[in-house]
Amino acid sequence: MTKAEKLAHINTLLPPCLQVLNTKVLDFDNEALTCELAFDVSEQFCHSVNVVQGGNVTVMLDAAMSHAAFVTADDIAGLPSLEIKVSFLEPTLAGPVKARGRVVKMGRSTAFLEGTLINGEGKVSARSTATAKVVRRERGVYAA
Repeated sequence: MTKAEKLAHINTLLPPCLQVLNTKVLDFDNEALTCELAFDVSEQFCHSVNVVQGGNVTVMLDAAMSHAAFVTADDIAGLPSLEIKVSFLEPTLAGPVKARGRVVKMGRSTAFLEGTLINGEGKVSARSTATAKVVRRERGVYAA
């Protein structure tokens, strides 16, 4: 499968919680263990004066971090978060937003991840780190 085909396939598998944020997986790098997502966030996800609520910022960062793991390791079936820390640096407003996720270290059962959210002005609006449990597929089970 080519990279373009894999991106197209990944974008057909996005869960509803990401679909409502108009998410698109833009790119990934298997060597750097990174993934970049774009969002077009509507005002329904804002708490006041067009500022995206922090929980929704966390959703976008979590999605970028977990996708970095999913697209670079075909045997991952699930990646439940054990802990997430988010630092809010600038306001994230409704509109276009990008998130970059990176696998810092992938073990057999634990992954260490980090993410960066870039607001519509091109400024880093939030950073995150996470620890996740790696749930692997059984051998012989098809990996999407």
